[in-house]
Amino acid sequence: MKLKNNIAISESGFIFNPEIGTSFSTNPLGISILKQLKTNTSLEKIRTSIVENYDVDSITCEKDLDDFLSMVNQYNLLEEK
Repeated sequence: MKLKNNIAISESGFIFNPEIGTSFSTNPLGISILKQLKTNTSLEKIRTSIVENYDVDSITCEKDLDDFLSMVNQYNLLEEK
């Protein structure tokens, strides 16, 4: 799973998709996840990073990450498989 190369992510959480002209915003954890997706970091490494750096257990992390990735996919921010 990889974020499209043309997706712009600001440090403040502003996300812009120039392909279709849409923009979104996210929190610091969302920024971290998107930046890791942009560099093609594996989902397992992303999960590990979240559990190690945030006060969340692995089961909650798994569910919340899946929900976030589903939303990112709906917003057409991921490369086609």
